[in-house]
Amino acid sequence: MKTIDIIQTILLLAIAMLVIFKQSAVNFGRKSKKLILDSCALIDGRIVELVNAGFIQRELVIPRFVLKELQLLADGSDSQKRERARFGLDIANALQANNNCKVTINTQSFSEVKATDDKLVLLAKKISADLYTTDYNLNKVATVEGVKVLNINELALTMRPQILPGEKKKVKIVQKGSGRNQGVGYLEDGTMVVVENAIRLIGKTVEVEVSRYHQTESGKMLFAGLAKE
Repeated sequence: MKTIDIIQTILLLAIAMLVIFKQSAVNFGRKSKKLILDSCALIDGRIVELVNAGFIQRELVIPRFVLKELQLLADGSDSQKRERARFGLDIANALQANNNCKVTINTQSFSEVKATDDKLVLLAKKISADLYTTDYNLNKVATVEGVKVLNINELALTMRPQILPGEKKKVKIVQKGSGRNQGVGYLEDGTMVVVENAIRLIGKTVEVEVSRYHQTESGKMLFAGLAKE
């Protein structure tokens, strides 16, 4: 091999390595984007299962003002809110002790801002992070402000199996529907099923045939009739 060929080969390898290095740096930057947790995310608790399953491999950020909010609720007089807040604090501690993730407590207070939602959006913009929440209103506000939001409820809805017209399902009729002679039941994943001519079957489990479905912001609603024997 001629000297010039060797030089060209070395230059090509160097260029290739540079391209790979730059691409790896870009991918690493994308993967390492931080994820801010709000009080709803901590109270919900499913973030721990997502971390343990390896679905979230980012640095998690818990703002100190979120922990203070939970502490105030945990010390309050409302027993239900008190228990939920204490559970949220337990989840924060569990995440800090979890070897599958890195957790940072952010100390920025944004004392000039009153609303917690506004503080979360400001923090996300300041540190170029995404938000993880189950709060519907925060989701909307953050989206308008250009902040990406991960919502476990939306993920759960997306992961529900698709049910097509013509499929048959077993459903327990638990209440009457809004229409005449309609009965209402639910699938195991919580999907509502409105069944025609089933009002007389409240309390019984019947086989139904799906006729159509309607997608709403809160999930999918199925319409069905009693399956023919």
